Amino acid sequence: MIKLRHNNVVPAMALGVQQLKRDMNRKLVPKELEEIHQFLDRFYMSRIGIRMLIGQHVALHDPDPEPGCVGQINTKLSPMQVARTASEDARSICFREYGSAPEVDIYGDPNFTFPYVPSHLHLMLFELVKNSLRAVQERFMDSDKDAPPVRIIVADGIEDVTIKISDEGGGIPRSGLAKIFTYVYSTAKNPLDEDYCGVLNGVTMAGYGYGLPISRLYARYFGGDLQIISMEGYGTDAYLHLSRLGDSQEPLP
Repeated sequence: MIKLRHNNVVPAMALGVQQLKRDMNRKLVPKELEEIHQFLDRFYMSRIGIRMLIGQHVALHDPDPEPGCVGQINTKLSPMQVARTASEDARSICFREYGSAPEVDIYGDPNFTFPYVPSHLHLMLFELVKNSLRAVQERFMDSDKDAPPVRIIVADGIEDVTIKISDEGGGIPRSGLAKIFTYVYSTAKNPLDEDYCGVLNGVTMAGYGYGLPISRLYARYFGGDLQIISMEGYGTDAYLHLSRLGDSQEPLP
C-alpha cells in the first residue's frame, strides 16, 4: 500500500519544479538551482532505495514467483528482451504523439543474461529510447528522407554490461550538455503550457525534464552510470553502464 500510494511522486515533484520555474521565471540564480538539484538528487536516490527494499520485501512473499527471480531481482535477465519491450513501449508513445515512429534495431547476444532488476532496466532504456525517438522524429518529420533507425547495442564485459543507444536526431549543442542532467531543463515544450494537455498519470513524450537525471540515479544505485556523448548536427550516443560485479555499496545520499 505504501509503495502504491507513492507511485505518482516523481511526476508530481517534476510538476512542482516546472511550476517553480514558471513562477520564478528568470529570478532563479544558479546557486539556488544547484541547491534544488542536489536536494532532488538526494530525495530521489533515497526514494529508489526505499522502494527497492519495500518492493523486495513484497516480492519475496509472493507465493508464485517468476522462475529465476529472487524478489525483484531476475537472476537470468536478458537485456536484449528488456530493450525490445522498452523500445516497443517508447515507440507506441511516439506513435501516439506524432503518428509515426522510427524503427529501433537491437544488436547483441540474444542468449546473454545477467542478474538485475527488470523494472529499473526497463525504466532507464524506455527513457533513453524515448528521447532518441523524439529527436529523430522531430528532425525528419518534414523531410523527404526516411527517418534513420535508433540503434541499441548490448555489450557484455567482465565488470560492466554496457548498453549504447545511438540516434541520428541532430545531437545536443555542447553548451546544453551540462544542463541535460538537471531537473529544471527540458528541450521539449513545458507540459504546463496552456495549449498543452499534459496529464499527470499519462506518460507524455517529454517536457518534465527528469527522465535523464532519474535514469542516471537508477544506474548509479547499483554501481553503474549513464553518460551522454553528442555530435551536434548528427546525433547522440547514450552509454548505460550496469555493474555486474555485485560488490558496490548502496550510494546513500
